[in-house]
Amino acid sequence: MRILGIDPGYAILGWGILDMKGNHFSVVDYGAVTTDAGTEMPLRLQHLYTQLSAIIQQYQPEVASIEELFFNNNAKTAIMVGQARGVAVLACVNGGLEINEYTPLQIKQALVGYGRADKKQVQAMVKAILNLKEVPKPDDTADAVAAAICHGHAAGNRVRKLNLAR
Repeated sequence: MRILGIDPGYAILGWGILDMKGNHFSVVDYGAVTTDAGTEMPLRLQHLYTQLSAIIQQYQPEVASIEELFFNNNAKTAIMVGQARGVAVLACVNGGLEINEYTPLQIKQALVGYGRADKKQVQAMVKAILNLKEVPKPDDTADAVAAAICHGHAAGNRVRKLNLAR
């Protein structure tokens, strides 16, 4: 299964592509789509959509794992991130991907075993699970890769439960 992980943002949208065979992950590629602060929001959203659509076209993932928004005290920021998240969802739907959404707590639980783990613990597990020399940068990219790993674990658990039920 080829998984696209996404950490939505309007300044930085992290993404990661992983292949999962059995319970083993391999890295295909990862990175970030960035937009300039001085650019008008509609153009930033267009750039995010265009770039993410190109990534989907290039790597042909089967599923997307998108981090859900966490509550933010700044309503303006939350709305802007929500718009970027909507653009990411649209790119995935238009690319024919199954979409799976996970909260930050679920992602931390899947990687570290503790839903209140800090960012450094999650990054250390991303590095260890994927046998990387360094943590993916920027942090948004590591978060996107973590979202992909989370979905891989969740999908693997569903398959194991189905096999046990037979």
